[in-house]
Amino acid sequence: LSNSLYFLSKLINGGIAGIVGVTCVFPIDLAKTRLQNQRRGQQVYKSMMDCLVKTVRSEGYFGMYRGAAVNLTLVTPEKAIKLAANDFFRHHLAKDGKGLTVFKEMLAGCGAGTCQVIVTTPMEMLKIQLQDAGRLAAQQQKPVMMTPTKLVATNAVLSRSFNSGMVISAPRAVSATQIAKELLQTHGIQGLYKGLGATLMRDVPFSIVYFPLFANLNRLGKPSPEESSPFYWAFLSGCAAGSTAAVAVNPCDVVKTRLQSLNKGASEETYSGVVDCVSKIMQKEGPSAFLKGAGCRALVIAPLFGIVQVMYFVGVGEYILDNSPLRFLGP
Repeated sequence: LSNSLYFLSKLINGGIAGIVGVTCVFPIDLAKTRLQNQRRGQQVYKSMMDCLVKTVRSEGYFGMYRGAAVNLTLVTPEKAIKLAANDFFRHHLAKDGKGLTVFKEMLAGCGAGTCQVIVTTPMEMLKIQLQDAGRLAAQQQKPVMMTPTKLVATNAVLSRSFNSGMVISAPRAVSATQIAKELLQTHGIQGLYKGLGATLMRDVPFSIVYFPLFANLNRLGKPSPEESSPFYWAFLSGCAAGSTAAVAVNPCDVVKTRLQSLNKGASEETYSGVVDCVSKIMQKEGPSAFLKGAGCRALVIAPLFGIVQVMYFVGVGEYILDNSPLRFLGP
């Protein structure tokens, strides 16, 4: 394959892996968001399973997939950018023909994490509003009518948009498109990028830990330096590296979730920025609050990245390109 087609095959692999992975683990991700947003003394859910059971009871099966449409739409460019950027940086850092040092692997991961926030920040911003609406409704103990694509809540999703203190109590249907439209109208493009700093704080260290760890774990499974590791080894390496990196950056993920939640429950504090958020969580909830949803996040990320590595291993993108008219574009 030519360089452009090789790059395209990586994008296809990343996209398919993202869609398959998100479909499998999205309910756990929803539980993670709701558990992270809970404050001490206002717990609606005791654990991940408790959260999922209560969600199905009150919002139906599709309640577990609230916000999935946003993720499925944007996960393809997000995963594609992340994986392709890492490959791009690794390729350019290894120009001398020698193997990459761990430092250079970390540098490539850092570049990949920085590139992906272009898509990750608005995706997470919209997803969190939709995921957290059920928790707020349960906390207020007011009825919430839901359908797979929209929800009618007692409070508008933007009820306290950007700490304005404005509360709108008229019930209304809210979708990701409407939230995006409102944010763009009221705050411009920066409205969708609220929490950018916290997202960078999470995604850059994640990639710095994940990519070198995966590359080194995967190398252990290779029968010889020229051969690739077995199918199952690529999956397990992806799972192990993903869950380790996920737990390592969980405190940053908690801060990001809190900052990006525009709608707050009764007596839930608002935050002016990352430092304010960290100090208020430490004062009011203690250090253990930074590990909220860590188990969920490990369960989300492990299979997600395991599936990603398997897609790469199988070479779905290469197969699609080899059997499409695009193959004639190569040299």
